[in-house]
Amino acid sequence: MTELRNVEADLARFRTRIFVVSMVVLACFLLLVARLVYLQIWRHDDLRAQAENNRTAIIPIVPNRGLILDRNGIVLASNYSAYTLEITPSKSGGLERTLEELSQVIDITPRDRRRFKKLMDESRSFESLPIRTRLTDTEVARFAAQRFRFPGVEIKARLFRNYPYGELASHVIGYIGRINQSEKEKIEDSDDQANYRGTEYIGKLGVEQSFETQLHGITGVEQIETSAGGRAVRKLASNPSTPGNGVMLSIDIKLQKLIEDMFGERRGALVALDPKTGEVLAFVSKPTFDSNLFVEGIDQENWAMLNESLDKPLLNRALRGTYPPGSTYKPFMALAALETGTRSPSTLVNDPGFYMFGGHRFGSPENEKGGIMDMHRAIAESSNAYFYSLANELGVDTMHDFMKPLGFGQITGIDINGEVRGVLPSTDWKRRYYKRPEQQRWYAGETISLGIGQGYNSFTMLQLAQATATLANNGVKHKPQLVIATQDATTHATERVPAQPAEDLGFKPGHIDVVRKAMVSVTQEGTSSRVFAGAGYLSAGKTGTAQAVSLGQKEKYNAAKMEERQRDHSLYIAFAPVEDPKIALAVIVENAGFGSAAAAPIARRAFDYWLMGQYPSQEDLVAVSRGQATAPTGKPRIVKDLPWPLPGTAVVTPATAPAVIGEIGH
Repeated sequence: MTELRNVEADLARFRTRIFVVSMVVLACFLLLVARLVYLQIWRHDDLRAQAENNRTAIIPIVPNRGLILDRNGIVLASNYSAYTLEITPSKSGGLERTLEELSQVIDITPRDRRRFKKLMDESRSFESLPIRTRLTDTEVARFAAQRFRFPGVEIKARLFRNYPYGELASHVIGYIGRINQSEKEKIEDSDDQANYRGTEYIGKLGVEQSFETQLHGITGVEQIETSAGGRAVRKLASNPSTPGNGVMLSIDIKLQKLIEDMFGERRGALVALDPKTGEVLAFVSKPTFDSNLFVEGIDQENWAMLNESLDKPLLNRALRGTYPPGSTYKPFMALAALETGTRSPSTLVNDPGFYMFGGHRFGSPENEKGGIMDMHRAIAESSNAYFYSLANELGVDTMHDFMKPLGFGQITGIDINGEVRGVLPSTDWKRRYYKRPEQQRWYAGETISLGIGQGYNSFTMLQLAQATATLANNGVKHKPQLVIATQDATTHATERVPAQPAEDLGFKPGHIDVVRKAMVSVTQEGTSSRVFAGAGYLSAGKTGTAQAVSLGQKEKYNAAKMEERQRDHSLYIAFAPVEDPKIALAVIVENAGFGSAAAAPIARRAFDYWLMGQYPSQEDLVAVSRGQATAPTGKPRIVKDLPWPLPGTAVVTPATAPAVIGEIGH
């Protein structure tokens, strides 16, 4: 029997299915529309930016670093362009294998590998790090032909920093180095973050560090259109970088070299100032180091040589070395006596060759004449007993209060970082410095040796030079200044760096005149008279000998029986010409004995250079460097006739620079 179909029911089911399908299609369409609206309207700007970023790349243009020059325009830090071979470890696909294969194409020394490993330890794996610097054209061509073999390896054109005179004035100039993690974090937290995009190097020491802002310049940007493979297609826009400004120092590099040569292999420091302005004419710390070694990251051998040396070449002795001033302190003690009314110039004190206090014998050098001393003779002949007794009369706190404005034991404010304070003792200082109650108490016997610049006294040559310059300038104190001008890199216009206002300490002219005349006697018939014989100017000075190690009450100083590093230090302070001082200095030669033997001859030649335009003969220069000179010998050379670089000056050029010189930008 044939079953009849229910057409109406089938039709109803069909319509239901059509409706469901239609709803599904409509829902899908609405979803597509909603998604389209979301992408095209709500996320339009974001997606457009992403697309633009995929099409373009923003590349920072690191500025050329500014030059550093001396007061006469001689370039002390410069730049030159060269190629460097760099590896991004995260893209190399096996670093060790890459290095092995790369060394078959480009010469890579064990030293290069060690430096690269050190840079890796200090950097992130996605950063590009140099494995070789200063590639030759042949090496560039050889690598370019096989570049496809080395993912993550590329050649970059860089601007390299160069210190053409190597070790000369390195403590002043400083050096640059790769930005470490702590410096990176500091930059990221500062307003300079954008300006340091792409910058890998920063000033680490000296003027390079202290004037980083001026030397760095302003970073530019370049917008590049790239292909899907990341290759540059064309330049879309460019905002060029602004080179860093040049920085002009107050030092005279010829004078600096002369003084460094006169130290020879000996350790010590010298600071020479213009008393009227505070400008630093020479800033010497010996031994020195080659700034070029640090630029790209110093290797282990050189670091060990510098860091472990007993001579401490990395120590800036002029800025951070502290020493007892010895007898160079006596003119300031005499001025303290006059200003406080403790003694008059005519007050007489018997000097029997020693001073007794509290049952303790405070001695004097065996060659000291002794006798009845007034202030003039006590300074000229360097009487210890006179100043022992003066210290007892003044007391430690009165000495502290007088010496503090002169700058002893204080930060001078010179325009490079790292200065130390030293120690200007007082009863309050001792209470703060020591922890145990019995150590905090000031004993009267401790005051006595302060009068001859010993005891707790410990100052830098910069402080001693500033005090000497203040005395030469009739009590008007200037803040020491190393940078005197900046030079715009584009217009070459020079802008003077304003000096800080001078401070008049209010000393009575008559009191200064008493001390000044006594210091003149030191150079005319006193302890440095042989050194300054025949000088074409009148100078004022004071020799000093400071103990490197303490001796017992009954012990006698005998340099011949002592190790070299235990012998006394040789010091000298001076200014000239007396009637109108143009230069004042303080110098120390470590463990070199009496001030007239080692330190004073260096001061004499520095004065001859600055005031007379004379450069010592070669034989005289050798004698001074060996501590065997008094007055100059041989025919002096005329400074203006000498070429620069001077004969014998080691000049580091791009061709001869050590491999550790590093790039500072693109």
